[in-house]
Amino acid sequence: MNNETINRCGWCGTTDQLYIDYHDQEWGVPIYDDKLLFAKLILDGAQAGLSWITILRKRENYWNAFDQFEAEKIARYDEAKVAELLQNPGIVRNKLKINATIKNAKGYLDIMEKEGPFSTFLWDFVDGKPIQNSWKTLSEVPTETEQSRAMSKALKKRGFSFVGPTIVYAFMQAVGMVNDHVTTCFRYEECRLMAK
Repeated sequence: MNNETINRCGWCGTTDQLYIDYHDQEWGVPIYDDKLLFAKLILDGAQAGLSWITILRKRENYWNAFDQFEAEKIARYDEAKVAELLQNPGIVRNKLKINATIKNAKGYLDIMEKEGPFSTFLWDFVDGKPIQNSWKTLSEVPTETEQSRAMSKALKKRGFSFVGPTIVYAFMQAVGMVNDHVTTCFRYEECRLMAK
């Protein structure tokens, strides 16, 4: 594909191939796997105050540093493990974000034990199917919605942190709970069809 001639969402630009591939292959594709949803929520929380490309470049390191996002293992991390992670240059070395990952793993396990699949818990906020938006320009796309505020509140109630409504909305966009590709983007129709 010639990156110059394809219509894409303006946020991904045309210079960083990692970003382009993420936009073209992953962003907006519906995800229903519990563990993948958990991992993505953690990564979106890690992004707070940073650009997504920063996290994208560190994503593989995150999977390695956090035991392949096995929540049972993360929930048992102690101060020594936190100290070790704070020395890891492959992740964002922020103690609040690392501690949030541990809290979120406990919250995730609690939801799975008491309420069933994490996927069902999250997808219920959009009635189990992707919301199909039809934004013509990036400026029309909201940073949070009624659904992201409700999901944020529900996650916080269950002990999660770094899950404000804006972070949650970015997560919802990424995992295909909403199709927020602009209508001129070549992925808009592709993602719309995936929602069938």
